[in-house]
Amino acid sequence: MAARAMWKAVVQCGKHQVPVKLYSAIEDRNIHFRILSRKDKQPVHGAMVNPETGKIVPHDETRRAYVADNGDRVILETSELDALEPEASRDIEIIAFLPTGQIDRRWYDRPYYLGPDGDSKAYFAFTEAIESSKLQGFVRWVMRGKQYRGALRLHQGYPVLMSLKHADEVVAVEELDAPGGPALNPKEIEMAQQLVGMLAAELNLSDFHDAYRERVLKLVEAKAKGGPRLKLAKARPKKPDDDVKRALQASLKSVRKSA
Repeated sequence: MAARAMWKAVVQCGKHQVPVKLYSAIEDRNIHFRILSRKDKQPVHGAMVNPETGKIVPHDETRRAYVADNGDRVILETSELDALEPEASRDIEIIAFLPTGQIDRRWYDRPYYLGPDGDSKAYFAFTEAIESSKLQGFVRWVMRGKQYRGALRLHQGYPVLMSLKHADEVVAVEELDAPGGPALNPKEIEMAQQLVGMLAAELNLSDFHDAYRERVLKLVEAKAKGGPRLKLAKARPKKPDDDVKRALQASLKSVRKSA
């Protein structure tokens, strides 16, 4: 099934405009369940309940509040929040072009494909310009009431727009406690290097599946057909081994057997 565009925009690169369509580069494949009443198997719905009275509060009688550090509740009206939203726009503005590796991957959030929206000549000329420059664009845009910053780069010939996290969402390494512990002896370091070398391999991401999701779907299919439930053996937890040398030797031994 062909992907469906989720939004239309115009890439602004100086005086040049490139009409594009945005397509999500990822999709939600999580399994979602409906909550049913145990008695009559009918779907049930969540409701907002006053914990003191136990009564249901209608949505139009609710208000949003921000809980301050001192515990005070600051009431915010919907009109007040709406007034703070960024001005609606269809522009994806390129602020600057940067070396491809300049943006740390920890900042990456969500990827989108950019496809042409009518003017394919401008689209392919823009794609060719990015590819020949070996650079990525640093961009900003507003979509559905939210302002974004992002990186615009190519992936297998397709422009990809990667939204970025905000500065206060990324935890700096300096905030972590420095790792510590006893120093390894030369033999332990050598075995660790051997283990890394023996496990070196090419990665095929197409082999990476959500095993739990697949097992749930098999269980659903079996129960829908009236078959028996699937029996899955649980892995036994391994006991921790504090002896680094013994643990490395055991790991090397298991890798050699499987090779």
